[in-house]
Amino acid sequence: MRVIARKTLKDYWATHPATEQELKAWFAEAENGDWKTPADVKAKYGSASILKDGRVVFNICGNNHRLVVWISYAFHTIYIRFIGTHKEYDAINAQTV
Repeated sequence: MRVIARKTLKDYWATHPATEQELKAWFAEAENGDWKTPADVKAKYGSASILKDGRVVFNICGNNHRLVVWISYAFHTIYIRFIGTHKEYDAINAQTV
């Protein structure tokens, strides 16, 4: 899978250092993944929330942070849409970010 844009994750862990290792691990796993359907994502990340239209929410650092992505399964591409604390996540609409 191609992940766009890693810089978003780097910028986030620069201000939230506790997330760095988990975000790096997620990035490596996503980049090496071959997710063809939302079921493939759930098989790897059982706690991921599958939303409509290719959106997926991942829990980071014990659900203290949330990562929202949009996945184009046909093009094997993951677009990072949001990364933030759980409190910041509660203030957004994950379906539209």
